[in-house]
Amino acid sequence: MHTVNRLPDLRSTVDSLRRTGEIALVPTMGALHDGHLTLVREAKRLAPSVVVSIFVNPTQFGPNEDLDAYPRQLAEDSRLLEAEGVDLLWAPGVEEVYPQGFATNVSVSGLSAVLCGASRPGHFDGVATVVAKLFGQVRPDLALFGEKDWQQLAIIRRMARDLDLVRPLADRIIGVPIVREPDGLAMSSRNRYLSPEHRVHAAALPRLMHDAIAAISGGGDVLVALEQLRVGLLKAGFASVDYAELADAQSLHALKALGTEQARLFVAARIGGTRLIDNMPVS
Repeated sequence: MHTVNRLPDLRSTVDSLRRTGEIALVPTMGALHDGHLTLVREAKRLAPSVVVSIFVNPTQFGPNEDLDAYPRQLAEDSRLLEAEGVDLLWAPGVEEVYPQGFATNVSVSGLSAVLCGASRPGHFDGVATVVAKLFGQVRPDLALFGEKDWQQLAIIRRMARDLDLVRPLADRIIGVPIVREPDGLAMSSRNRYLSPEHRVHAAALPRLMHDAIAAISGGGDVLVALEQLRVGLLKAGFASVDYAELADAQSLHALKALGTEQARLFVAARIGGTRLIDNMPVS
């Protein structure tokens, strides 16, 4: 596996890889777990060459969020990626991504204003900007993202359509299903922040989401089911619930009832000092 952290080296290595066929990109912020490695394995299935980026992006963190505390373990991550047969690790420093005088921002209206965007202003501008840069740097034929961050995936696809990106095309920005722990909790780098007690209580999140989905799918009132979900999370030990919403899977518009749209249940809740998010389809 090649590891590069300067743009000229990235470009020359990517040019060499392209001679063998398509290139798949898996963007990450490191602290890799099996969810990330599942993306890598799917990328290897879809393309002859796989590039993984590791970059803890400062522009998507708010002033009171965990940028400094975010886990950084490049040596261990590199070992895991090499074992998976990754061709290239792109691990730039902040100054390589945001050089002195950097003054450009990518903002996707509408999709960025709801759900996580409502409680994390500016977060998705940071995400869209850094992903646009990664696409321009690596020029992948396809890119893979986890569906745990469904809103992020929708925003990146919208950006690709709106900016007429061809590498990758919007329909080649691929969502990979959530990888879950045995108790159902979605895998996340932030799970390691949970104390043993909070980790046990966190398993209530997917369980209560399944209960809400069963109620909604069975014809129950959506608003009642969502309120029962919120109350249940607080009783289970969560400190607060940022949102619990039924929304259209594409537009992210809130739904008050099931209809012809593809619906998903979206939840963000805090336990201890950790904010967990999850989403599931509803039919």
